[in-house]
Amino acid sequence: MTTNTRIERDSMGEMEVPKDAMYGASTARAVENFPVSSLRFPRVFLKALGHIKLAASQVNLQLNKLDQDRQILISQTCQEVIEGKWDEHFVLDIFQTGSGTSTNMNANEVIAHRCSQLSEDVTIHPNDHINMGQSSNDVIPTAIHLAAADVLVHQLLPALKHLHQQLDEKAQEHMDMVKIGRTHLMDATPITLGQEISSWARQIELGMERVSACLPHLCELAQGGTAVGTGLNTHPEFGARMAETLSTAYDISFTESKNHFEAQAAQDASVELSGALKTLAVSLVKIANDVRILNMGPRCGLGEISVPAVQPGSSIMPGKINPVIAESMAQVCAQVIGNDATISFAGASGLLDLNVMLPVILHNLIESESLLSNASIMFADKCIAGLQGNAERCEEQIAWSMSMVTSLAPVIGYDQASKLAKQAVAEGKTVRQLCLELQLMDEHQLNDLLDPTTMLHPSKS
Repeated sequence: MTTNTRIERDSMGEMEVPKDAMYGASTARAVENFPVSSLRFPRVFLKALGHIKLAASQVNLQLNKLDQDRQILISQTCQEVIEGKWDEHFVLDIFQTGSGTSTNMNANEVIAHRCSQLSEDVTIHPNDHINMGQSSNDVIPTAIHLAAADVLVHQLLPALKHLHQQLDEKAQEHMDMVKIGRTHLMDATPITLGQEISSWARQIELGMERVSACLPHLCELAQGGTAVGTGLNTHPEFGARMAETLSTAYDISFTESKNHFEAQAAQDASVELSGALKTLAVSLVKIANDVRILNMGPRCGLGEISVPAVQPGSSIMPGKINPVIAESMAQVCAQVIGNDATISFAGASGLLDLNVMLPVILHNLIESESLLSNASIMFADKCIAGLQGNAERCEEQIAWSMSMVTSLAPVIGYDQASKLAKQAVAEGKTVRQLCLELQLMDEHQLNDLLDPTTMLHPSKS
């Protein structure tokens, strides 16, 4: 043993542990066993572990399983874990034992060690007291649900609401700015820029509804099932009381799982949420790409909108500005879609009475929620808030579009209108110019038919 280490013991024997480490032998074994990546458990998950251990101490005190002296010490220490005071001592890799047992023990050992620092008179054991009435097999699934619901309610939904508000305001601001529509990336009949943006706002609104719909299942907690869902070694009321206590702590309505065997054998609620996040990512990448296309130019592309210039766009081309915020959003969406594939595979890998890919589900789920939260605020504030329609460019493109001939079809017939459109393109003329030259109708009637504002809604005539 070196001067920088100390000896700790667990059920497997002695281990050298860094002298200043708050954890013990079980965590030290896992550090040696899983040197896979630099990925560690996120803050929101460590906060959830702190809340679970705190709530367990409170419930065990209520049930006369834990004495008050120990509960007071555990409570004080868990609050420090919740606040992030000991995060540097949660040292384990995401890619570890599939149940997350190593990280559950990491929490048990850190809390027990801190309790021993606070009081030399009270002995607190990581398994007997910190883990009382619990198993890693119900703690980790519970922590996943707590963390995911926490981010969903307190970060993602507010971020999406903010983005939706910005999009809705831009839609109303540009509701009268007529532009050419595009289907198959080809000219189509007119639409207003506001109508186009309103579709983006609705996508976000639906995305909020989809992720919110996942909450009831996410808010069922596995706690109380212990090893395999039977509740062995815990009180029959433990799960319900834990859910009640954690509801107060998070200001979210949690309930005990209706079936503890399902809650531990599967991770379908996480898969469901990931699917909703993937759908949201698909919506967001569509919106981001639309912004990039409409902003294209500024002189040699569509140029129908302008987004804020936030940084130089090229190291070689002076004055070039790129839609980098939309590009960042699109990359976030790509990551979220990839995360969903990982979560889906991990969710499908539950074997008999326990899913053993819990850490990787947790990592990818929280990453997806956090990325979408941060990117939505960025996109709203640095792109959508400063988006402006270019009315002159929109009017110019409407005049040149061959699709304006669509409004003439009810008068001159589809076949004649088709010929007119092709001739206009071949001769490099607008539909209006060609109609006047061919004297197909008088100018007054032509003006009425080619008025783009009359093409923005259904007509009774």
